[in-house]
Amino acid sequence: MALPVLIARSNRLAVLTVLAFGLAGCASFTPDGGMMPVKGRVASELGKEAVKITSPTEAAQAKARITNLLARPLTADSAVQIALLNNRGLQADYNTLGISEAAYVAASLPPSPTFQLERVAAGGELDIERRLVASVLSLLTLPARRDIAKTQFEAARYRAIEATFRLAADTRRAYYRAVAARQTVGLLQKARLSAEAAGDLSRKLGETGGATKLDQARSASFYAEVSNRLAEARLQAGIEREALIRQLGLWGNEIDYKLPGVLPATAGKLPSSSAIEAQAVRRRVDLIAARLDLDAMAAELGLTQASRYVSLLDLTGLANYTRASEDGAKKRNYPRGFELEVQIPLFDLGETGVRRARETYMQAVNRLVDKAVTVRSEARTAFLTYRGRHEIWRQYRARILPLRKTINQQAVLEYSGMLIDVFDLLTTTRESLDVSVAAIGAQRDFLIAGVDFQAALIGGGSAPSSGGETAMAAAPAAGAAH
Repeated sequence: MALPVLIARSNRLAVLTVLAFGLAGCASFTPDGGMMPVKGRVASELGKEAVKITSPTEAAQAKARITNLLARPLTADSAVQIALLNNRGLQADYNTLGISEAAYVAASLPPSPTFQLERVAAGGELDIERRLVASVLSLLTLPARRDIAKTQFEAARYRAIEATFRLAADTRRAYYRAVAARQTVGLLQKARLSAEAAGDLSRKLGETGGATKLDQARSASFYAEVSNRLAEARLQAGIEREALIRQLGLWGNEIDYKLPGVLPATAGKLPSSSAIEAQAVRRRVDLIAARLDLDAMAAELGLTQASRYVSLLDLTGLANYTRASEDGAKKRNYPRGFELEVQIPLFDLGETGVRRARETYMQAVNRLVDKAVTVRSEARTAFLTYRGRHEIWRQYRARILPLRKTINQQAVLEYSGMLIDVFDLLTTTRESLDVSVAAIGAQRDFLIAGVDFQAALIGGGSAPSSGGETAMAAAPAAGAAH
């Protein structure tokens, strides 16, 4: 008996299979691996293009765009776009989204039946048994499992969006740190040239008796201090540049990219504080993903309760062929039927599975509520930090730096008029250098606070402070002891 005949005669199994196909509405793969919502959200929030590279052609196109962007000095925006095109960690997150889509499509398909064939021949008798086995429980629960997988796929999309936001925020932070470190190096290079000129002048004056040995030593000490700070700044600039390289995913000749010498201008208008918490709760993609995960878990709990008393339900269609020889005549039989196998959780009645699902669900509920509380606090903290960093940088730009410029000019005039000595002039110069380095750090921190504030509203997380802040903050200590 052929296999199609066997399937046709297993009426109950066929009806269940057709019913399952009708209820399931089998899902199909999207052309872009589920990336369309990701691209739309990234474009609307960041103004950048998210690309999943799946072919040599797409890789070549991305490479050409990266080369074009690297041909000019990097800006924060171009650095973010390069990272979105070139960072392999982000591509791995997009692959995770594709894996979730495959799981969703697989969950929408009916379970494949199993065909078994057994042939036994002995003593002139031949016994052939055919079995077609399908899981009735899997067929009946197929629509519910499909909906759960669809919700999980949606959650995976938001996690891919969050990964994109995180990379963009980390890249901007790394960019601002790298540019600030480079700007500090430029400042210290100029200061060292001035210190070197002052040291040469003190030495020549000492040869003519116009400067004491104490003045000469102080000038030489100042030059050595600035040289040491310059070496520290160059080291930090190299470290920050490498951190940016990692975010951009560059290697080979690509790492010779150009950075501007100064930080970009800062925004003059601060955002309003109204409804910051509500914005964060509504827009944070990690919170949306957590809600979807909770919805999927709730559906799984309902499925567990519905099938708690039956853990295995298989329907088997049977078709046998028997041939035997009796009194020189061959007899053939074609017995048919079906076999139903049900596994009943006799000892716990499914209670352990239901309890486990309920506790897992409540665990997820509590974590979601805790996350919502954390999101609100992060939004408030990020806004307070952003405003505070703006005020600090505004004071440097509007008052402290202009006053230090006036002090420097007046100190030079008084030194030329022999109203102050070398020690007073060097002290003023050292203080002005410390203030200038601190001002660069304040501008950098304000720019990074803006990145953190945006991440607190839309998602992407906050990164720990780089060692650059510590190094720049500690730099004035070299002159404080004098």
